[in-house]
Amino acid sequence: MTHTPGRLVLLGHPLSHSLSPRFQNAALVAAGIPLRYEAVDVEPTAFEDVVATLKGQNAAGNVTIPFKERMHDACGVLSPLAQRVGAVNVFWIDEDGRLVGDNSDVGGFDAAVATLLGACPRDITVGLLGAGGAAAAVLAAVETWPGCTAHVYNRTPERARLLCERFGAVAQPVDDVGVIAGAQLVVNATSIGIRDDAYPLSPSLIAPGAAVIDLVYRPGETAWIRALRARGHRACDGLPMLIEQGALAFERWFGVAPDREVMWRSVSA
Repeated sequence: MTHTPGRLVLLGHPLSHSLSPRFQNAALVAAGIPLRYEAVDVEPTAFEDVVATLKGQNAAGNVTIPFKERMHDACGVLSPLAQRVGAVNVFWIDEDGRLVGDNSDVGGFDAAVATLLGACPRDITVGLLGAGGAAAAVLAAVETWPGCTAHVYNRTPERARLLCERFGAVAQPVDDVGVIAGAQLVVNATSIGIRDDAYPLSPSLIAPGAAVIDLVYRPGETAWIRALRARGHRACDGLPMLIEQGALAFERWFGVAPDREVMWRSVSA
């Protein structure tokens, strides 16, 4: 966008766990931009009304669980990537007053995987748990990786089937979670572990040598990731993806890159 938003927000429910205000406000201060990034916890029944109000305020921001797909449907303009994913996690109002939606989760996930593996993935199988907006972002990244495919498991098989139909060149649904555990890269794109120490998949099932990314993040990492690392796996939680998608969102709003070191320091203190 080419103009400064009137308000900068994060929409989601619940939001008490979110680190986004901490690192986005640190980036705003470092860049000398006179805005504050606010967390707005929205009751699901009020989502459309809140979006209408924000549109009138020339707001921009991020969207998280459970509203990424609803924001996709609310936007008047979508980036090609947001259209592909079917979910929006970055939005702003353009000069014509239209609500614009984009997706920076794909770039955030891609960067997190490259850091974990030390290179862009090539010729590997991905085991994906989940079939929502985050899972769609994962598959949008996978389809750009040379020679890579994904198996998708969801507790509601129909959702996994419908998601895989959209990414049929690289993804197929499975009804055996053991297939997921046997992949070379295992990804949790569910919300399991966001509020407690529940594991989305037993660490003992995951193949030796597999790398693991949990898109959930919690202070001190998720219990699942700590258990996996103790077993010798390369593993990270969702914080690297969160920081990078936030940095990419910042670039969309202001046309300049934020200070990523400042962002990281703000959540490491």
